[in-house]
Amino acid sequence: MLAEKYVKEYRDAEKERIRLTREAKKVDSLYVPAESKLAFVVRIKGINKIDPKKRKTLQLLRLLQINNGVFIKITKATLEMLKIVEPFVAYGYPNQKSVRELIYSKALGFRQDRLC
Repeated sequence: MLAEKYVKEYRDAEKERIRLTREAKKVDSLYVPAESKLAFVVRIKGINKIDPKKRKTLQLLRLLQINNGVFIKITKATLEMLKIVEPFVAYGYPNQKSVRELIYSKALGFRQDRLC
């Protein structure tokens, strides 16, 4: 029941976004969607010759090894942290399709007290 609720909510939000975009085109205006609240950050460089502040920031972001990736909620604090470690990470704003593919291919989960 809960999954169907989320699917319906996502579809309604997508329809609303499309409707607003079309209305903006009709009146020769521009629709600017809201900023994303979630980012996916991947570490792309090693730790050699990094000053301690940047190293600590990478630890706070849970990016301990190269090619580690984490989902991060976007706040003012996390944006400042991303600016500090920008040369060492790559980040972007995921859509539902990319999150689904990532979870299906890499994630592990628990279902009724056992690993799936």
